[in-house]
Amino acid sequence: MINEIIRKRKSVRRYKQEKTVTDEQIKEILEAAMLAPSARNTRPWEFIVVRNQEILEKIVNLPNSHYSMVKPAGLAIVVCADIEKQTGNFFPQDCAAATQNILLQSAELNLGTCWCGVYPKEDKVEEFREIFELPENIVPFCIIALGAPDEEFGSRGFYEESKVKWIN
Repeated sequence: MINEIIRKRKSVRRYKQEKTVTDEQIKEILEAAMLAPSARNTRPWEFIVVRNQEILEKIVNLPNSHYSMVKPAGLAIVVCADIEKQTGNFFPQDCAAATQNILLQSAELNLGTCWCGVYPKEDKVEEFREIFELPENIVPFCIIALGAPDEEFGSRGFYEESKVKWIN
């Protein structure tokens, strides 16, 4: 089952605007995110669910934006880290694990996603802090477009033996 979901997941850039993601689906997706492992179980993540079209438009129109898919998706989740909740700066790994769970749970629900980075680009971090009025201890890690895909799911990855070193 998980094998199928991993192979099914892909980055979606075209969405059906007439279909919306339900609150129940969002809660299921965020529950999966919060089940991700974190360093010393600090769970530094916080999530911002954005349906407001004006805010999505602001994100799309940021300088040098690569976030164009969030507007047609009609929904985005911003994954953030509260850096005061953990020592050792493992929040990027923790937020990445939570993000992957969001992507996989969404694929299980036949929803499309596209993971777009914010951190560690300081200019992007500051732009997101300004849009969402985030304090300094909250670091926007990434934004995920989420919606009903208007393109087919299908695996793009493949196994590459050249990227594996065996030590027996």
